[in-house]
Amino acid sequence: MTRIIALFATLSLLVACGETRLDEAPEDLGAFQARIVHVYTEKALQWPMSRSADHSEWTDPIKSALETRLRRYEGGQQYDVAVTLEGFMLAPAGVPVLFSPKSVVVVNVFVYDVEQERFLAKKHQMEIFESTTGESALVGSGHARSKQEQIQGLAVNIADKVEEWMAEQHREQGWFAPRDSAEDQADPAAAAPAG
Repeated sequence: MTRIIALFATLSLLVACGETRLDEAPEDLGAFQARIVHVYTEKALQWPMSRSADHSEWTDPIKSALETRLRRYEGGQQYDVAVTLEGFMLAPAGVPVLFSPKSVVVVNVFVYDVEQERFLAKKHQMEIFESTTGESALVGSGHARSKQEQIQGLAVNIADKVEEWMAEQHREQGWFAPRDSAEDQADPAAAAPAG
């Protein structure tokens, strides 16, 4: 029994090192600059087993986390980002070690290019779990964290995963790549003096 406890303690320390923080280093988002960051939680479904939470309890934490992450970028092209909370399960108190459910949310993400007047992403769905700390790995999130702490932790993870996904799209699909200025796009012949 002592060996099992020691094993779980070691594993919990390892996973705790990976806990997401709001002040992590920025990603490469090219010329991205957030014009509007919108969060919509009114239609979120509370799944079975979940601790009870009002929709209003989610809005400010998610909005604040997204604003903190996305307002860091000061590129020259504006984009709107919206996140809708579709469903959630806030882990209740379980049986430590044997049954320790993790909190989870499902969100849809929308990214809109303001200048081009088109969606880069419309309803991209993401399933996001809460981070595991040393304490929650052993006794479970429902024992180790209050409801508010679970919501705050998930809000940070939502912002983190959205930012990482946007950086991946920039890298692979060319999202947020700097566009040529109007002067660069003009026809050189048209700009030449008559004569």
